[in-house]
Amino acid sequence: MKLNVKAFALTCGILWGIGVLIFTWWVMLFEGATGEPTLLGLGYRGYSISAAGSFIGLFWGFVDGLISGAIFAWLYNRIAQYSSGKK
Repeated sequence: MKLNVKAFALTCGILWGIGVLIFTWWVMLFEGATGEPTLLGLGYRGYSISAAGSFIGLFWGFVDGLISGAIFAWLYNRIAQYSSGKK
C-alpha cells in the first residue's frame, strides 16, 4: 500500500496544529494564561501559554506536522517499495 504524501502531510499538519491549539487552551483553562516560556516554546518561536501563543502554536504545529508527515510518508513509501521487491 502506498501513501499519498501530500494528503498524509496535510492531515498530520492539521491534526498537530489543532492539537497544540487545544492543548494550550486546556492548560489555560486549568492553570491560567502564564505567558511563560515552555518546552514547546523552545521549539516554536513565539509560543507561550496565552491566547496569542495558542495561535502561534497552531501555525508552528501545522508547519511541523506538515513537514514531519511528508517525510514519514515519503520514507514509508520508499521502504515499502524495497520490501515488496519493486525497485
